[in-house]
Amino acid sequence: MDYRVGVIGGGQLARMMIPAAVNLGLDLRVLAENEGSSAALAASEVGDYLDRDTVLAFADTVDVVTFDHEHVPQPILRALVEAGHAVHPGPDALLYAQDKILMREKLEQLGVPVPIWSAVSDADELASFIADNGGHAVVKTPRGGYDGKGVRVVTHADEVADWFLALAEDGNGGALLAEERVDFSRELAQMVARRPSGDMQLWPVVESIQRDGVCAEVIAPAPRSAGRVADVAADIATSIAEGLGVTGVFAVELFETTDERLLVNELAMRPHNTGHWSIDGSTTSQFEQHLRAVLDLPLGATGCRDTWSVMVNVLGGPAEGSLADRYAAAFADQPTVKFHNYGKAPRPGRKVGHVTAGGDDLDQVVFEARAAAAFFQN
Repeated sequence: MDYRVGVIGGGQLARMMIPAAVNLGLDLRVLAENEGSSAALAASEVGDYLDRDTVLAFADTVDVVTFDHEHVPQPILRALVEAGHAVHPGPDALLYAQDKILMREKLEQLGVPVPIWSAVSDADELASFIADNGGHAVVKTPRGGYDGKGVRVVTHADEVADWFLALAEDGNGGALLAEERVDFSRELAQMVARRPSGDMQLWPVVESIQRDGVCAEVIAPAPRSAGRVADVAADIATSIAEGLGVTGVFAVELFETTDERLLVNELAMRPHNTGHWSIDGSTTSQFEQHLRAVLDLPLGATGCRDTWSVMVNVLGGPAEGSLADRYAAAFADQPTVKFHNYGKAPRPGRKVGHVTAGGDDLDQVVFEARAAAAFFQN
């Protein structure tokens, strides 16, 4: 039979599913937000994912619906299920990726370690939380934030007065998420794939290096992670996958604290930036695995092709010209490095591509990846 997979969202994650779909002979169709999206090669339709009729009509053309992002509203997700469509991940799982307060509540119910947190609905509640947690708080808008957006580290409640004002004007009685400022030594991520039938595969835990709230580099596997760190990260991710009923590929972002605990920072119920290394560095890429998982097909092996893989994001891109203008020099200088172009116009801070290097010497692999990415900056 021919499998038809529908992806809602035309960003770079949908784009990177295309080669995997081609290799597997799948019919990949994308509902893109606009013309000229990253995933334009597979965009069978351009439409608004906030419009119920548009999404339902798109779903009628495929066998399974999955996502490039987590922003499709719950009423539309549930309408898809009620209409008999296969949706992976489903609305009951996506709920916890869409609302950070609900996510914190659920993870605590599952016994998963998280930072100290509180839902705060006004400045007085936030001031009290700050006083109880060392004079600082990390405040997050519960919905919609990504890549450092919707996150502020504060010492006074008035630093998020505009967010409280927006809550008051909304009139729905919402709250902000306040968390302790975690004393962490590094950030890790555990990627997992789970089929609807329950089978799972985990990649090695990786280390992610953030700059200005954006993932800049990923090292796979995370240095000094063999043994306890890898085991704990895997146990946490497995508990979440089973407890939330997640299907498809998803990421658990973690803090490793200075006293050697692992705490869950964020969840992403889709392929994730910290898994991009797997395209070139793993037996099965996260994008092929996601397609297998949502179709409930046997999952692929997740071992590393090299001792080390290093992924470096290209952020912003060249100030003049296109990424392709830099190919000749970059490819000649770093012939073993793989480059992935997201088909996006350069813009400060924007993820426009990534490079991946692999090898046996970590210092050399880091150098090669950084050197290759540098050709596409400024």
